[in-house]
Amino acid sequence: MKYIVLIPDGMADYPVVELQGRTPLEVAQKPNMDYCAKFGILGKVKTIPPNMTPASDVANMSILGYDPQIYYSGRGPLEAANMGIELENDDVAFRCNLITAVDDRLVDYSAGHISTKEAQNIIKWLDQKLGNKEIRFYAGISYRHLVLFRNGSKKKLDALKCVAPHDIVNQSINKNLPRGENADLVINLMQESRKILAEHEINQVRIDLGENPANMIWLWGQGKKPNLPLFKEKFGITGSVISAVDLIKGMGKLVGLEVISVPGATGYYDTNYAGKAEAALNSLSNHDFVFVHVEAPDEAGHNGDIREKITAIERFDQFIVGACLERYKQKGNLRMLILPDHPTPLSLRTHTADPVPFCIFGEGITGKGFKTFSEKEAEKSTLFLERGYQLMEHFIKNDFDNNFLSRRQTDES
Repeated sequence: MKYIVLIPDGMADYPVVELQGRTPLEVAQKPNMDYCAKFGILGKVKTIPPNMTPASDVANMSILGYDPQIYYSGRGPLEAANMGIELENDDVAFRCNLITAVDDRLVDYSAGHISTKEAQNIIKWLDQKLGNKEIRFYAGISYRHLVLFRNGSKKKLDALKCVAPHDIVNQSINKNLPRGENADLVINLMQESRKILAEHEINQVRIDLGENPANMIWLWGQGKKPNLPLFKEKFGITGSVISAVDLIKGMGKLVGLEVISVPGATGYYDTNYAGKAEAALNSLSNHDFVFVHVEAPDEAGHNGDIREKITAIERFDQFIVGACLERYKQKGNLRMLILPDHPTPLSLRTHTADPVPFCIFGEGITGKGFKTFSEKEAEKSTLFLERGYQLMEHFIKNDFDNNFLSRRQTDES
């Protein structure tokens, strides 16, 4: 049996006034996901445990089958794993965004989705200017980078209260700076970056072109070295992971999944959807499992862009779900799980912890006759899983009828 998990990041949403009270998922033309819902099963799952931040790292860890309340140690270390950065036990890795600041406002969490080439130049320069034997800058993709504090846990940097930049767009910078013991070490680095980035030649060019400059770093998502059991040990199968972002690839690497890089996978609207699908299906020649993650719907949600979110959903359906569905129709022996990791509502432009719809289709699955794949249609299902990390085991074993709780039972307990 072959297993494919398809994650359109942040696809779930709330009803939108401009869409006559419908969600982007309801409006989008998605015949392949609708087909899977009609001939598969539909339900809802809570991917964010109580009292945890509704972030992609937490949600995707749940979907992969790992309880975040046990295994989660921060976003930074997961990204570090894919970047080949070895963490010592007391090191603390921070996610480092290149942002655009105007006076006391954070106006762009991605510095205009700065290109990777420009960003790598800037991060290298920051490492030369601000790095030392205790602090190192590492370049990632586009606006997503890493800062490592050697022995940072001894200074309790892993315990700081930090805010994700995409949660505070157009809000005060000073009111959202890191808080806690020795927070000044991180705050000073952020403030120093603003002083020296203002004059960087790349930013001068970006300003001349009318683009948002990368004139400050924002540190968040910090943590220590994680310890995760291998996916094969938990589920008895080998697999691969396909994503454009270091977070997902790093998580896959830590659990022993093969990380497959796809040319043109950007983590943005222009990502190579078809290339991801082709790579995923090819990987099934060597493995029984593949985890495919697409960032575009989430980016559209953060940007509050209705049109781009609908377009991202439609491209995901056409090029990725469609290709996997065609593979099933030709060869069988395939089961698919489709779900967003969390909602990223256009009205909020950030993540929420609401349960998300999921669809399971393929070998061994008896269709329940749902009309479409949407948040509203999933509400009609009695299948509801409170602990998201249990979904993977149910998916692989196909034991939904015996192990799922109904929504009514959950609400009454």
